[in-house]
Amino acid sequence: MSTTTAAKVERWQRFRTNRDNALAAPHGWLTLTSFQWLENSPAAVDLAPGLWSTDGTGTTAVLTAVPADGLTLVETGEKVDGTVSAVLADEESLMWVQFGGAAGDQVVVELAMRGGRYAIRTRDSASPVLTDFDAVPIYPYNQEWEVTGRFVPYPEPVDVPIGTANPLVDGVHRSVGEVVFGLPGSSHEFRLQAEEEKLGALTVTFHDETNGDTTDDWRKLSLPRPRPDGSVVLDFNRAINYPSAFTPYGTCPMPVKNNSLDIRVEAGEKQPYPGG
Repeated sequence: MSTTTAAKVERWQRFRTNRDNALAAPHGWLTLTSFQWLENSPAAVDLAPGLWSTDGTGTTAVLTAVPADGLTLVETGEKVDGTVSAVLADEESLMWVQFGGAAGDQVVVELAMRGGRYAIRTRDSASPVLTDFDAVPIYPYNQEWEVTGRFVPYPEPVDVPIGTANPLVDGVHRSVGEVVFGLPGSSHEFRLQAEEEKLGALTVTFHDETNGDTTDDWRKLSLPRPRPDGSVVLDFNRAINYPSAFTPYGTCPMPVKNNSLDIRVEAGEKQPYPGG
């Protein structure tokens, strides 16, 4: 192994360690135990105490609880005694209240606004999905799956309607351009629509021929900011699953139409629960 390759493998191994550690966070994606829409009138919900609702207009979420419910605000630790409210914009989330366990923080209730509606998700740090987690199954590192492509920006971003992992939630993909590249084992170019992240980095969400076999139904890949000449590196060894691969309670975005690769991308993360 060359010095250059050894250095890449070492960086990839650090990436994998950080990725698994992030998934194993006490109230991360592996702890989701429910997804529930809020109604317009106060009502009990599964797996959390209190009465939950919107204010009737859909603009504000409302929670009413008594001290015996054991709910405290995540941000301040203050006990919920009476009614509290919160306002979110679409796609925003708030780790709102917590309860349970010796320290009163075993379960966190996340408030979310999705598709113009309020919902809550319970995040239980005692969930078996988390406590039984070791690491995400992955393909071995293969340098052939690191390729250089080019980024072709659109004159203006284009909002493309998409589905999500939840059939009741629609999404929007803000396409800022296309990443054009080749892959080992294929004689033609591929084009994937990309979204822009912080500091000009890009994300592509894609299907490939391993989906439903060795990998989840779709995956995503983060790309560094394109160089001044438009060139950009795609390292499919770093392709990862969306949270919906680990839990039925995600609202993760699907790829836009045509973001499909007619080749087996045998790199990156595999299905977390093969045969499950």
